[in-house]
Amino acid sequence: MNNLLSTQNDLTNLVESHGITIHSLPYSIRMLIENIDRNRSHQAVEEHQISALINWQETQHKQIETPFFPKRIVLQDYTGIPLLVDLATYKSSKQLEQIEPAVPVDLVIDHSLNIQFTGSSYAFEQNLALEYEQNAERYSFIKWAQQGIKKLRVVPPSNGIVHQINLEYFTDLISIEDEVIMTDSVIGTDSHTPMVNGVGILGWGVGGIEAESVMLGNPIYFKIPKVIGVELKGSLPETSNATDLALYITHFLRQEKEVVGNFVEFFGEGLDSLSVADRATISNMAPEYGAQLSYFPIDEKTYQYLIDTNRSEKIRLAKQYFDSQCLSYNPSTIPNYSIHLTLDLNKVSTVIAGPNRPEIKQSLNSLPEAFAKYCIDQQGIKEEAIQHHGKIALASITSCTNTSNPQLMIAAGLVAKKANELGLKVPSFTKTSFTPGSKVVTKYLASSGLLKELEKLGYYIDGYGCASCCGNSGNLQPQMMKEIEQDGLVAASILSGNRNFEARVQQLIKANFLASPPLVIAYSLAGTVQINLDEQPIQVTSNGEPVYLKDIWPSKEEIQQIIDEFVAASLFEENYKTIFQNKRWEAIPSQQSIHFNWDEQSTYIQPSPFFSREKSQTLQGLMPLLVLGDSITTDHISPAGSIRLHSPAGQYLVEKGVDPKDFNSYGTRRGNHEVMVRGTFQNVRLKNKLISPKEGGFTKHIPSGETMSIYEASVKYAETDTPLCIFAGELYGNGSSRDWAAKGPLLLGVKTIFAKSFERIHRNNLIGVGILPLQFKHGEDYESLQLDRFTNFSVELPETLTPGQLITVRCSSDVETISFEVILRLDTQFEIDLYRKGGIFVGL
Repeated sequence: MNNLLSTQNDLTNLVESHGITIHSLPYSIRMLIENIDRNRSHQAVEEHQISALINWQETQHKQIETPFFPKRIVLQDYTGIPLLVDLATYKSSKQLEQIEPAVPVDLVIDHSLNIQFTGSSYAFEQNLALEYEQNAERYSFIKWAQQGIKKLRVVPPSNGIVHQINLEYFTDLISIEDEVIMTDSVIGTDSHTPMVNGVGILGWGVGGIEAESVMLGNPIYFKIPKVIGVELKGSLPETSNATDLALYITHFLRQEKEVVGNFVEFFGEGLDSLSVADRATISNMAPEYGAQLSYFPIDEKTYQYLIDTNRSEKIRLAKQYFDSQCLSYNPSTIPNYSIHLTLDLNKVSTVIAGPNRPEIKQSLNSLPEAFAKYCIDQQGIKEEAIQHHGKIALASITSCTNTSNPQLMIAAGLVAKKANELGLKVPSFTKTSFTPGSKVVTKYLASSGLLKELEKLGYYIDGYGCASCCGNSGNLQPQMMKEIEQDGLVAASILSGNRNFEARVQQLIKANFLASPPLVIAYSLAGTVQINLDEQPIQVTSNGEPVYLKDIWPSKEEIQQIIDEFVAASLFEENYKTIFQNKRWEAIPSQQSIHFNWDEQSTYIQPSPFFSREKSQTLQGLMPLLVLGDSITTDHISPAGSIRLHSPAGQYLVEKGVDPKDFNSYGTRRGNHEVMVRGTFQNVRLKNKLISPKEGGFTKHIPSGETMSIYEASVKYAETDTPLCIFAGELYGNGSSRDWAAKGPLLLGVKTIFAKSFERIHRNNLIGVGILPLQFKHGEDYESLQLDRFTNFSVELPETLTPGQLITVRCSSDVETISFEVILRLDTQFEIDLYRKGGIFVGL
């Protein structure tokens, strides 16, 4: 072991040979240097790239790109299947049939669970049977990929959520290849991949387009980031938990503009009070505050977590390696950060987030007023009628964000136990749902007796997957659906997820709130969000005694006692030794061939259309397809939820002979571009200023002046060879990493998007398909420039481009012509070259 350590390149010597002290660099930057240094043999690595990273203090302020070589890729099925369809399409070509992934790939089927059955011991089996029935064709395709694509492993349905499995099982701190020790690293086709930063390795979310590039043997190129250091002080109060802290940090960091697209790194005395599970809960929320990653340096808590989850075999070598390379956390020195922020954990209180974005933090006592304001301002409810709204239609314990954390799950079980002892019940109009991210959760809840307590309140295990967190909530209770659809009730959901965007959780629910698992239980008992849980009773017992939140809230000592007794490494060993084995999965018939045999009649899987498309980047004579506001999410652009009968996608499926009950969801249909292009911008809450105040997937066809579906308008524009553009506000494309939010607009004919700002992953995806991202100059936007006067726009793109340069746009109408400047959001030379090529697919 010592001989192996002595042969490794010394990171300290490498850094200090450039006149830099290694302790001055953030830990995440040291990890990047180690990553590129250990990949020196790759043809993409040049010496100046290593020097640029080492001189990070200077280069963070410049548009300098760096390569990153992830050791592996993780996929979930919603984003993974489109990638596999592309790969299968590659392999259908004789020139490309030998293409195989260059790095290991793990696909976890976790997004297809749809919660139609709840509240009984039969719900799990009923939901699972429905999942296999609805997705038989998709799963058969994945099984073909399992045998037809090398280095691909598949975790069958009902095992858990990709990020929790990645944290608890896939992640290994180090690997050894050809006598070279390398730190683990990962990219994932899901924006919450940074959850793994909680265990001290580099990893972040990318679109399927970037993941495909890595699968083909390329590094990821990105601009050398700034690193925002967040110093944690103190410890959380007795009644606060990791979810409260994660939501608090999301609100806190969303106010720091420099966070978006950069690294966040945590340090300080407060680290000692946070377990790796707590850290992972915080890191999971990185996309919600806009960070590329959310890094916690490796320390003794890291090693203890690996021991606790049955991964102790490499700890000794890993510790020696990280210590010798100055990659271990050293509390006695503080690196130089781009920005140094401070957060006092002692001041974090019990909070929730909503009603429609994760960064909107609410205290328990401010929630009723915030909900009332939302109803009046955004839903048009009169003040005197507010009291009739706010019933909780859905209460869901879901998402890897929180179910990976034993403290939170045990706390939920204890709240249920105390509520049962007092005779409290969940109202019949509230649908309850429980979908852990790992079967380990079930094991320790069952052995501690807390699972039965949850079941008494209606929280049976409905399945293992993302479910409500990704919009697969299923139908609501019939009486609730009637109140919403017929009486106009503004209902609410409360869930332990990470996103609550408009129409994401359940299309009938307009107000959605994120909370910790124990708080989900408490609000479901109250049955309404129009309650101040700090001061008002949740319920009154049959004896007339009021029950307050404090009466059922467990102490940290109670929680820890159960963890010490029932959460053991043996549970993880038992669970994960059979994770790839599944008789139901093995019984699915599938093709056994190198090439996938496409079925022309399939409405789920069709060959990718992108390789046969010619490069087309016309930027002259653009017409606006949409004019949008701020915070347009990838859920607005490419919904994952249910397909409506009278939508363009619904009508397409009907024409193909699909019964509406078998429509499934947009997420499950991502292997068929015909469905997906028709579903682009089909969010029922989309607000397009061209047709305001009408909501939904509609627009104005400018030449005719007619209002029609966005897809129908795109077809009409295509008939006249009219290129299209989109105008938007701040944070365009925030949310999920879904590459169909870029592929869909491309197929609609969109050539460029003007926005006040872009989220990182979506901007990368746009470039990857050949759509040009252009950003308004500070203080300017569609309204301030009065662009509604014009219907014709031309972008003057010079032959020679530099990252971030100003580009002239000319716009004209029948009576005038003006010009304005925008910022080219091609941030590196690699991105310029990729755009000029026409995107990743052109040429393949």
